[in-house]
Amino acid sequence: MDSLSQIALGSAVAVAVMGRHTSVKKAALWGALAGTLPDLDVLIDYGDDLSNMVQHRGFSHSLFYLALVSPLLALLICKIHGEMAHYKRWFVAILLVLLTHPLLDTMTIYGTQLALPFSNYPFGIGSIFIIDPLYTLPLLVGLAWVLLKGRRSLAANTAGLVFSSCYLLWSVAAQQHVIQAAQQQLSTTQYNQVLVTPTAMNTLLWRVLVMTDTAYYEGFYSILEKNTEITFKAYPLDQQLYRQYQLHPDVQTLAAFTHGFYAIAREQDHVVVTDLRMGQQQNYAFSFVVPEQADMNTQRLPRALQLTDTLSWVWRTLTGQHTAGLNQLPHNLTSQVPAVDCRRPAAVQCNSH
Repeated sequence: MDSLSQIALGSAVAVAVMGRHTSVKKAALWGALAGTLPDLDVLIDYGDDLSNMVQHRGFSHSLFYLALVSPLLALLICKIHGEMAHYKRWFVAILLVLLTHPLLDTMTIYGTQLALPFSNYPFGIGSIFIIDPLYTLPLLVGLAWVLLKGRRSLAANTAGLVFSSCYLLWSVAAQQHVIQAAQQQLSTTQYNQVLVTPTAMNTLLWRVLVMTDTAYYEGFYSILEKNTEITFKAYPLDQQLYRQYQLHPDVQTLAAFTHGFYAIAREQDHVVVTDLRMGQQQNYAFSFVVPEQADMNTQRLPRALQLTDTLSWVWRTLTGQHTAGLNQLPHNLTSQVPAVDCRRPAAVQCNSH
């Protein structure tokens, strides 16, 4: 999730645990700092753009490592403020703040390596967009209320936590509903994988991505619509490029990190590999130029993400003003392209799937 959401969650959790035992403002401040701590890994340069992407949310988001850091950070806080009598409670507060950070990130589709050092599998439920005001605003309102009114209003902070948590549960339930609808519609077709993620900043309009060996198909499902049939637009995959680059270590790395939801295409003089999970309608967040030699740095291809246009499109679609006119997903899709051989890429291993 975005930094503001993590700060709000960290503060709210710390206030819920420490609010009756120390200053509310002190608890909120340390909760915000601890809630931000895992994301400081963005300051680390792993050598190239692809490595920076797949290593983000790596060791700094490991439940094991964060659990090890928690008692030390709690001890530091107690030493600074002379509150050793509350050490156990500070430890619980910091532990919960640090662990809820990667768990919340796991609700997005990016990929969070929770199980390091035992496994580098990138977990991603994908039931919530990286920024969602309906998750963050209740936390901020509850925090603001208790900071203004003091300990007598701790219930407002608790209410914010409960509401935001219920919203996460709703997002999972809505996602499962769309997955079932998509799978039912696809029951007479042959496909490899299907992915369902929310569109920008909401959990009412969902993107459905279907992977086959010859193309990927993108469709959208609105929970507000009575017509549950999904229409799809086809984007052919370059089978020759897949065969040519399937053993390239950078392609293998992205294939593993995205669980197979990627595409390879030729753009001008470059071969570009794209993460199909984040973005939509050819407006993707992560695309990389595949270097000719495996030991060369992999550079991210700059994309001008049109968030304002995307939000406008989401609103028009939800309100029935937008008609996509997309192609229906064809029946009897055939498998013609061999799967990518994921033999221990440098950053992420496929045997964790």
